[in-house]
Amino acid sequence: MGCRTVLSKRALTRVVRQPDGVQIDPTGKLAGRGAYLHNSRSCWERALKGGLANALKVTLSEADRQMLSEFMATLPEEAVEEG
Repeated sequence: MGCRTVLSKRALTRVVRQPDGVQIDPTGKLAGRGAYLHNSRSCWERALKGGLANALKVTLSEADRQMLSEFMATLPEEAVEEG
């Protein structure tokens, strides 16, 4: 979603829109509109500039942005390739 590189869903992190806000969905099974992001900080930075909100068709609240930024800080700078 952030960098548009295609990988399998298992190699990506799903973010889902819920009635009470946006959540990270590690199982990939939560109900709601979702978007997939690579597990790299650079991809998340691009997505948080507007692409993620657009894909989820939602306006991200400050609490949503804070939670997503905290998760992003735990990620490596570049994605680790599966293989």
